[in-house]
Amino acid sequence: MPRLALRLLVPAGLLILGVVFGLIFENVWLGVLLAVIIWLGWFLGYESRRGHNAGVNDEDHGIEL
Repeated sequence: MPRLALRLLVPAGLLILGVVFGLIFENVWLGVLLAVIIWLGWFLGYESRRGHNAGVNDEDHGIEL
């Protein structure tokens, strides 16, 4: 359950911060776009760490792309 809560709270928090940022700079869509970009980076990193696949350097097989 905590994992699901984290997966829901982070995007909601980023969306709220993006809208506030957009209201400050008078462009809400820019704030939402930045929030989505930041969320995508967080999500990829979170899932990578969760699957024990962080980084590209695998000591057994060298660097893989």
